[in-house]
Amino acid sequence: MNIDFEKMGGLVPAIIQDADTRQVLMLGFMNEEAYQKTLQTGHVTFWSRTRQTLWTKGETSGNFLNLVDMKIDCDNDTLLVKVHPDGPTCHTGTDTCWGEDNVQQASPLHFLGELQSFIDKRKEEMPEGSYTTSLFTKGINKIAQKVGEEALETVIEATNGTKEHLVYEASDLLYHLLVMLTEKGLRIEDVAAELQKRHDPNWDKKRREAKAKGTMK
Repeated sequence: MNIDFEKMGGLVPAIIQDADTRQVLMLGFMNEEAYQKTLQTGHVTFWSRTRQTLWTKGETSGNFLNLVDMKIDCDNDTLLVKVHPDGPTCHTGTDTCWGEDNVQQASPLHFLGELQSFIDKRKEEMPEGSYTTSLFTKGINKIAQKVGEEALETVIEATNGTKEHLVYEASDLLYHLLVMLTEKGLRIEDVAAELQKRHDPNWDKKRREAKAKGTMK
């Protein structure tokens, strides 16, 4: 990420958001050292403007903010940091620094997007010992082959297995599909958008009209 630390004298605001509930938990500030330490440790670290030192949230209370993902805004000067919090975030004991309850609001389906963001990060960093890294190393042909294998295992469980095993194999299939999409520069949202488009009652009609006009091959 290209982060503009100079705009605010070496600091950037870091908005902390629960990766699952989408609830905003707190606002802190990071300098480049805090940003790098957050990446290295997986625990969100800030720069204290009052104490003029680094501080890792949870280092005394145990209520760490476990890093899931970080994004930079359109001006490259504000971070959105998605986390899994260990306990309440505020020092007063509340879930957020605004006294709000951090309740589950998002559907588990949102996790598919979070999972692909994690896979994207694996592809960018390619850490050793990671199964996802090994898939990317083998290339698209092997990834596609793995998707085919998982699809076959899912079909077998659907026809001759149990519901529990079907869910297990379908999860493997979805995971490897996400890896394949990432390898091709696509996201699960692209697939969802296509399905949403097809949900339009006039979708087939539009396709026929486009074909008649020669705009579809």
